[in-house]
Amino acid sequence: MTNKRTQILEDAGALINGAREASYGPPAENFERIASGWRVILGADVTPSQVALCLAWLKTARLVNSPSHEDSFIDMAAYAALAGELA
Repeated sequence: MTNKRTQILEDAGALINGAREASYGPPAENFERIASGWRVILGADVTPSQVALCLAWLKTARLVNSPSHEDSFIDMAAYAALAGELA
C-alpha cells in the first residue's frame, strides 16, 4: 500500500511529465512565457524558476483556506519540482 506522501509525489510527477506538458509544452518554455508577461505587469525581472515558486505559493495560500484540498498539495509538489529543475 502506498502512503499519502508517496501518492502525492507520484501524482505530481504524472502531471508534470504527462498531461500538463502535453497541454502547455515544456516547462522551461511555458514558464518563460509566464515570466515575460509578469515582467511587463510588475516592471521587474522575473525568471521561470520564480514563476514556479510563486505558483507554489499560490497553492499554499489556497490551502490556508481549504487545508484538505488534495489537488492543491499535488500541484504544489509539482511546482516545487519544476522550480528545482528550472533553478
